Amino acid sequence: MRPPLLPDNKARGGNAMKYSLGIVLLAGNLVLSFNARAADVLTLTSPQIQDNGTLAVKNACADKQRSPNCVGENISPPLQWSGVPEGTKSFALLLFDPEGRAPAGVSHMVIYGIPADVKGFAEGELSQPSEKFIGGKSTMEKNIYFGPGTPPNTDWHHYTWTLVATDLDPKAPELKPGMTREELATVLGAGPNSHVKGSAGLVTRFKHQ
Repeated sequence: MRPPLLPDNKARGGNAMKYSLGIVLLAGNLVLSFNARAADVLTLTSPQIQDNGTLAVKNACADKQRSPNCVGENISPPLQWSGVPEGTKSFALLLFDPEGRAPAGVSHMVIYGIPADVKGFAEGELSQPSEKFIGGKSTMEKNIYFGPGTPPNTDWHHYTWTLVATDLDPKAPELKPGMTREELATVLGAGPNSHVKGSAGLVTRFKHQ
């Protein structure tokens, strides 16, 4: 003898409950997936300076023999990053002033070969050579940080920090010491043959008071 069939309303109720539970689980999975993707976004920050914040006088260049516009101590600000893309083997870090010597701009720092396990630099750490990076060549032909040196009576200059995640080993033969910003860009490439896994930026401002 067959068991009695459930009334239609109970069957519909059970199906509705299963459907609702499925929607909840799907929504939860989407949230988890979104959070995972959001956590993977490469982000560059400074514990001392917000994005579009101002650099301190101590961060300005200190080479007064080179330029009277050097009014600081050439102490690099602290930097940190998170959300490292999968497959990253090394980083490059650049500092560029688009208003300086316009329209060419001024490259204030070019370093690369930063191991993937490095998560940032302490205050002043970029102002001197380090085993943590390979020094390139800035406009001032320096292989380390060279701080702002804006002329007096000018508006704010925007010093843009760019962190580039790459799939190149820190000791890769392509990463030769002394490369300029343009030479590094050529090595990293573009399109399907690019070695770039991701990038992040931080804008800081300075003007000669």
